[in-house]
Amino acid sequence: YREAWDKDKTQISVPSDTPVMLQSKVNALNISNKHYQKAWDEAKAKSYDLRADAIPIKHAKASRDIASEYKYKETHEKQKGHYIGCRTAQEDPKLSWAARAMLLQNDRIYRKAYHDSKAQVHIPVDAMSVQAAKDCQTLVSDVDYRQYLHQWTCLPDQNDVIHAKKAYDLQSDVVYKSDLEWLRGIGWLPNDSPDVKRVKHAQDLLSDNVYRTPIESLKYTSIVDSPDVLLAKTNAEQVSIVRYN
Repeated sequence: YREAWDKDKTQISVPSDTPVMLQSKVNALNISNKHYQKAWDEAKAKSYDLRADAIPIKHAKASRDIASEYKYKETHEKQKGHYIGCRTAQEDPKLSWAARAMLLQNDRIYRKAYHDSKAQVHIPVDAMSVQAAKDCQTLVSDVDYRQYLHQWTCLPDQNDVIHAKKAYDLQSDVVYKSDLEWLRGIGWLPNDSPDVKRVKHAQDLLSDNVYRTPIESLKYTSIVDSPDVLLAKTNAEQVSIVRYN
């Protein structure tokens, strides 16, 4: 099946001047690393003479000197100690200002005057601020806040005191239940009173034994001449086979 194809595919020839072939050759040259480095390899194979005063060499040296930390600090090291302009550091306004700033930022020196004077403060006992602090401490004190109610300092016959006592009596659970506690154990109800009968009737209604009483245990008699009895008798005679025969 493939014998003819295997013979033909080895004999196919494409013209070399077709656009596809030309484009493929150009693409091969563009992506060829050898063709890309051809000029550089030819230049390396030849001998070259690069002088020390050439522009690229001078540019490289200048860049190295600029980037060098030693060259960067060379001028600073030469001028160090020559730009103060004063005989002592205290005469230089900038150094004096820097020293003053350091003193202001020092926390120990900042608190020195306070620590020296805090033990020498004398406040009168009857000063307004001291009295106000005492009153405030009394107000926020838990001991004074929780004092007992019987430690009143007002007169017992004042209107607000009397009103408060009445309010306490109305809210008191002991006073509210005092009459009930006095009547507890001494109450009596007769058997024929309405309350007792109502309770007994409610018990009969709620009693399961009375609710589920079998009908056979009840005593009742039917009326002889009632319409239901007469109708039942008439129907019995009509369906009676004995009378029919």
